[in-house]
Amino acid sequence: MTPAGRLRRRTLLRAAATTAAATVAGCSRADPAVQVAVVWSGGELARFREVVAGYDGRVQVISAGNDIDAFLRARQLAGTSPDVAILPRSGLVIEYARRGWLRELKTAASYAVPPGMADLLTADGKRYGVWVKAAHKSLFWFYRKMLPTPPRTWDQLVTLTRRLGARARAGDGPAPLSVGAADGWVLTDWFENVLADVSPPGHYEALARGEADWRSPPVHTALDRLAELWSIDGAFPGGGRRALLTQYEESVIQVVHHQRATMLFEADFVDDVSRRFRRGTELPETFRFPGSRHADSPLIVGGDAAVAFAGSAGGAQLVRWLSGGNAFQPWLRAGGYLSPNVSVPLDDYRDPVRRHFADELRTAEAVTFDLSDRLPGPFTGSDGVGIWRIMQDFFADVTDGVAAGTATRRATGQLAAAARSAGGGR
Repeated sequence: MTPAGRLRRRTLLRAAATTAAATVAGCSRADPAVQVAVVWSGGELARFREVVAGYDGRVQVISAGNDIDAFLRARQLAGTSPDVAILPRSGLVIEYARRGWLRELKTAASYAVPPGMADLLTADGKRYGVWVKAAHKSLFWFYRKMLPTPPRTWDQLVTLTRRLGARARAGDGPAPLSVGAADGWVLTDWFENVLADVSPPGHYEALARGEADWRSPPVHTALDRLAELWSIDGAFPGGGRRALLTQYEESVIQVVHHQRATMLFEADFVDDVSRRFRRGTELPETFRFPGSRHADSPLIVGGDAAVAFAGSAGGAQLVRWLSGGNAFQPWLRAGGYLSPNVSVPLDDYRDPVRRHFADELRTAEAVTFDLSDRLPGPFTGSDGVGIWRIMQDFFADVTDGVAAGTATRRATGQLAAAARSAGGGR
């Protein structure tokens, strides 16, 4: 979810009939507005309203908050579904389509996304969603003055974390890593990057489709690697228990403002928080999530998809317009936006950080989509449940001294049980 992808906001679920809305004039007030429910809030919500201001018709944008799934289920039950929704999980698109809630869609001629992404929004050979925002989720952030030579492989990352952790314990420097473990999606992002690196061809996708065993060797290997890193004494400011109370934004602030940690792993949207809280003029730099070898660096992406609800011709027209390369120009010009549409010229990015990430989406040998956003039902994760909670339990175990083997066996058992319960695998 951008923050959607894949960034989930801690905002309250608004009541369906009373959610604050913005109406954008583009035609006669007598024409009905196309109503769009989004997960975005704050700056992202304001930018999207600037986007739909360019549409030839009135659009009413409502922020449904963090749990847009609950919001839309309530609206569907009441018979008051919006015309369009922006969903942070591809799994919801497929679920809603198979329930008969959505309208089949056509895209603009200029719509082109990395291989594999478009297929995630189809059911029974029909398209029901269009990607409108992407997130690059394989990035570490750091300051060059604090880390002159970034690690290029996983083993180098572990070695560096041990060295910096020892210095931190001696009071001779910041902790090596900051992690917002209070937000379970941060930990699943870690897991997905490691799993994509260690899995044989097809295994990651098989897990996403519910066709592979969560107690398989690649899952064990990925968890063992995370345990190796996360269990290092001094790895996190205040230790593992403090990390479990640290939310995502605070973890960014620990690096870019307080500089209590040297490195931070998370998606391109770290830049949005960094711009608000960093000190001085130095900009944080990035390096790709390190794989087994430098050449193995994974590239995990997340994204927000637009869907049109059944019976809404106006909603389908708006979604098709959103799929065009020019629709999001206001957001591209303002910065803080990464388009999933690889036909958008790189020169259209005024934001050099996002321009670099957009180029990586085009040139990467393989782009892998966020696993947890594709899992079915409650297994997909939310605050305190699903894979988010399982990864938090695992993090608590390995940072609290539980043996890696024991913690991994416990986690794989929980993952397999959650998959069976949700009908999503073994």
